[in-house]
Amino acid sequence: MLVTFFFLTTYLNTKTFQKVYPQDILIFGSDFFSKNDILNNSSLKLPTPLIFVKTIFTEKELKRNLSLENVSVSRQIFPFGLKILIQTRTPIAYGDKILKGEKINGFIDKEGFFIDEKHSDKESIKKLSVKVFGWKENFKEILSKIFYFQKNNNVEFVTIEFSPNGFLTLEEKTLKTILLGIEPKRIETQLQIIEDIKNQIKDTKVLKKIDNIDLTDPHNPKIKVFKP
Repeated sequence: MLVTFFFLTTYLNTKTFQKVYPQDILIFGSDFFSKNDILNNSSLKLPTPLIFVKTIFTEKELKRNLSLENVSVSRQIFPFGLKILIQTRTPIAYGDKILKGEKINGFIDKEGFFIDEKHSDKESIKKLSVKVFGWKENFKEILSKIFYFQKNNNVEFVTIEFSPNGFLTLEEKTLKTILLGIEPKRIETQLQIIEDIKNQIKDTKVLKKIDNIDLTDPHNPKIKVFKP
């Protein structure tokens, strides 16, 4: 019995110091990520002894760089390898961003995170009706507030557009173009005004005359109408 335990312990110790190679990466939870995606979006340098893999640090890198909902990285003896369990984000809007001068297409989740197009389930995005243009990392919070408000109130945004300097413009299905400006702290007040205006203007003839709504100063909203 002691001999068996000794050999088992020796075997396990030997396996933990065995080098792990790219082919030993085991991915679970998603078919949209390859072993190259894991290596290119983390500081993993393989081959390296399994025991030396910094699992928690690698999890943080992958979650950030691949915009994952969650990810678990663990060393595994049987079968030998690096087990990576991925939980992806659910897209609720189309999106694009500029990276190094190049336009990147993708999707946005309810928390405002950008999801690369190649890492998305095409079947789950057929019914998306919202488009986000000009996404940047610092727009996540304001996007999450817009999505949350839309889900719980009587508004239906079609496009959410950020200019290069961060000027925010919305297009609502019936109210058309809405100018919000560059003050993110005002977004909750502005969204409530949008719903109030929509609830007050029921006449379709009046709605058709609206060119845009300027809420850059929410204390002084302006409605511009088409002039014949």
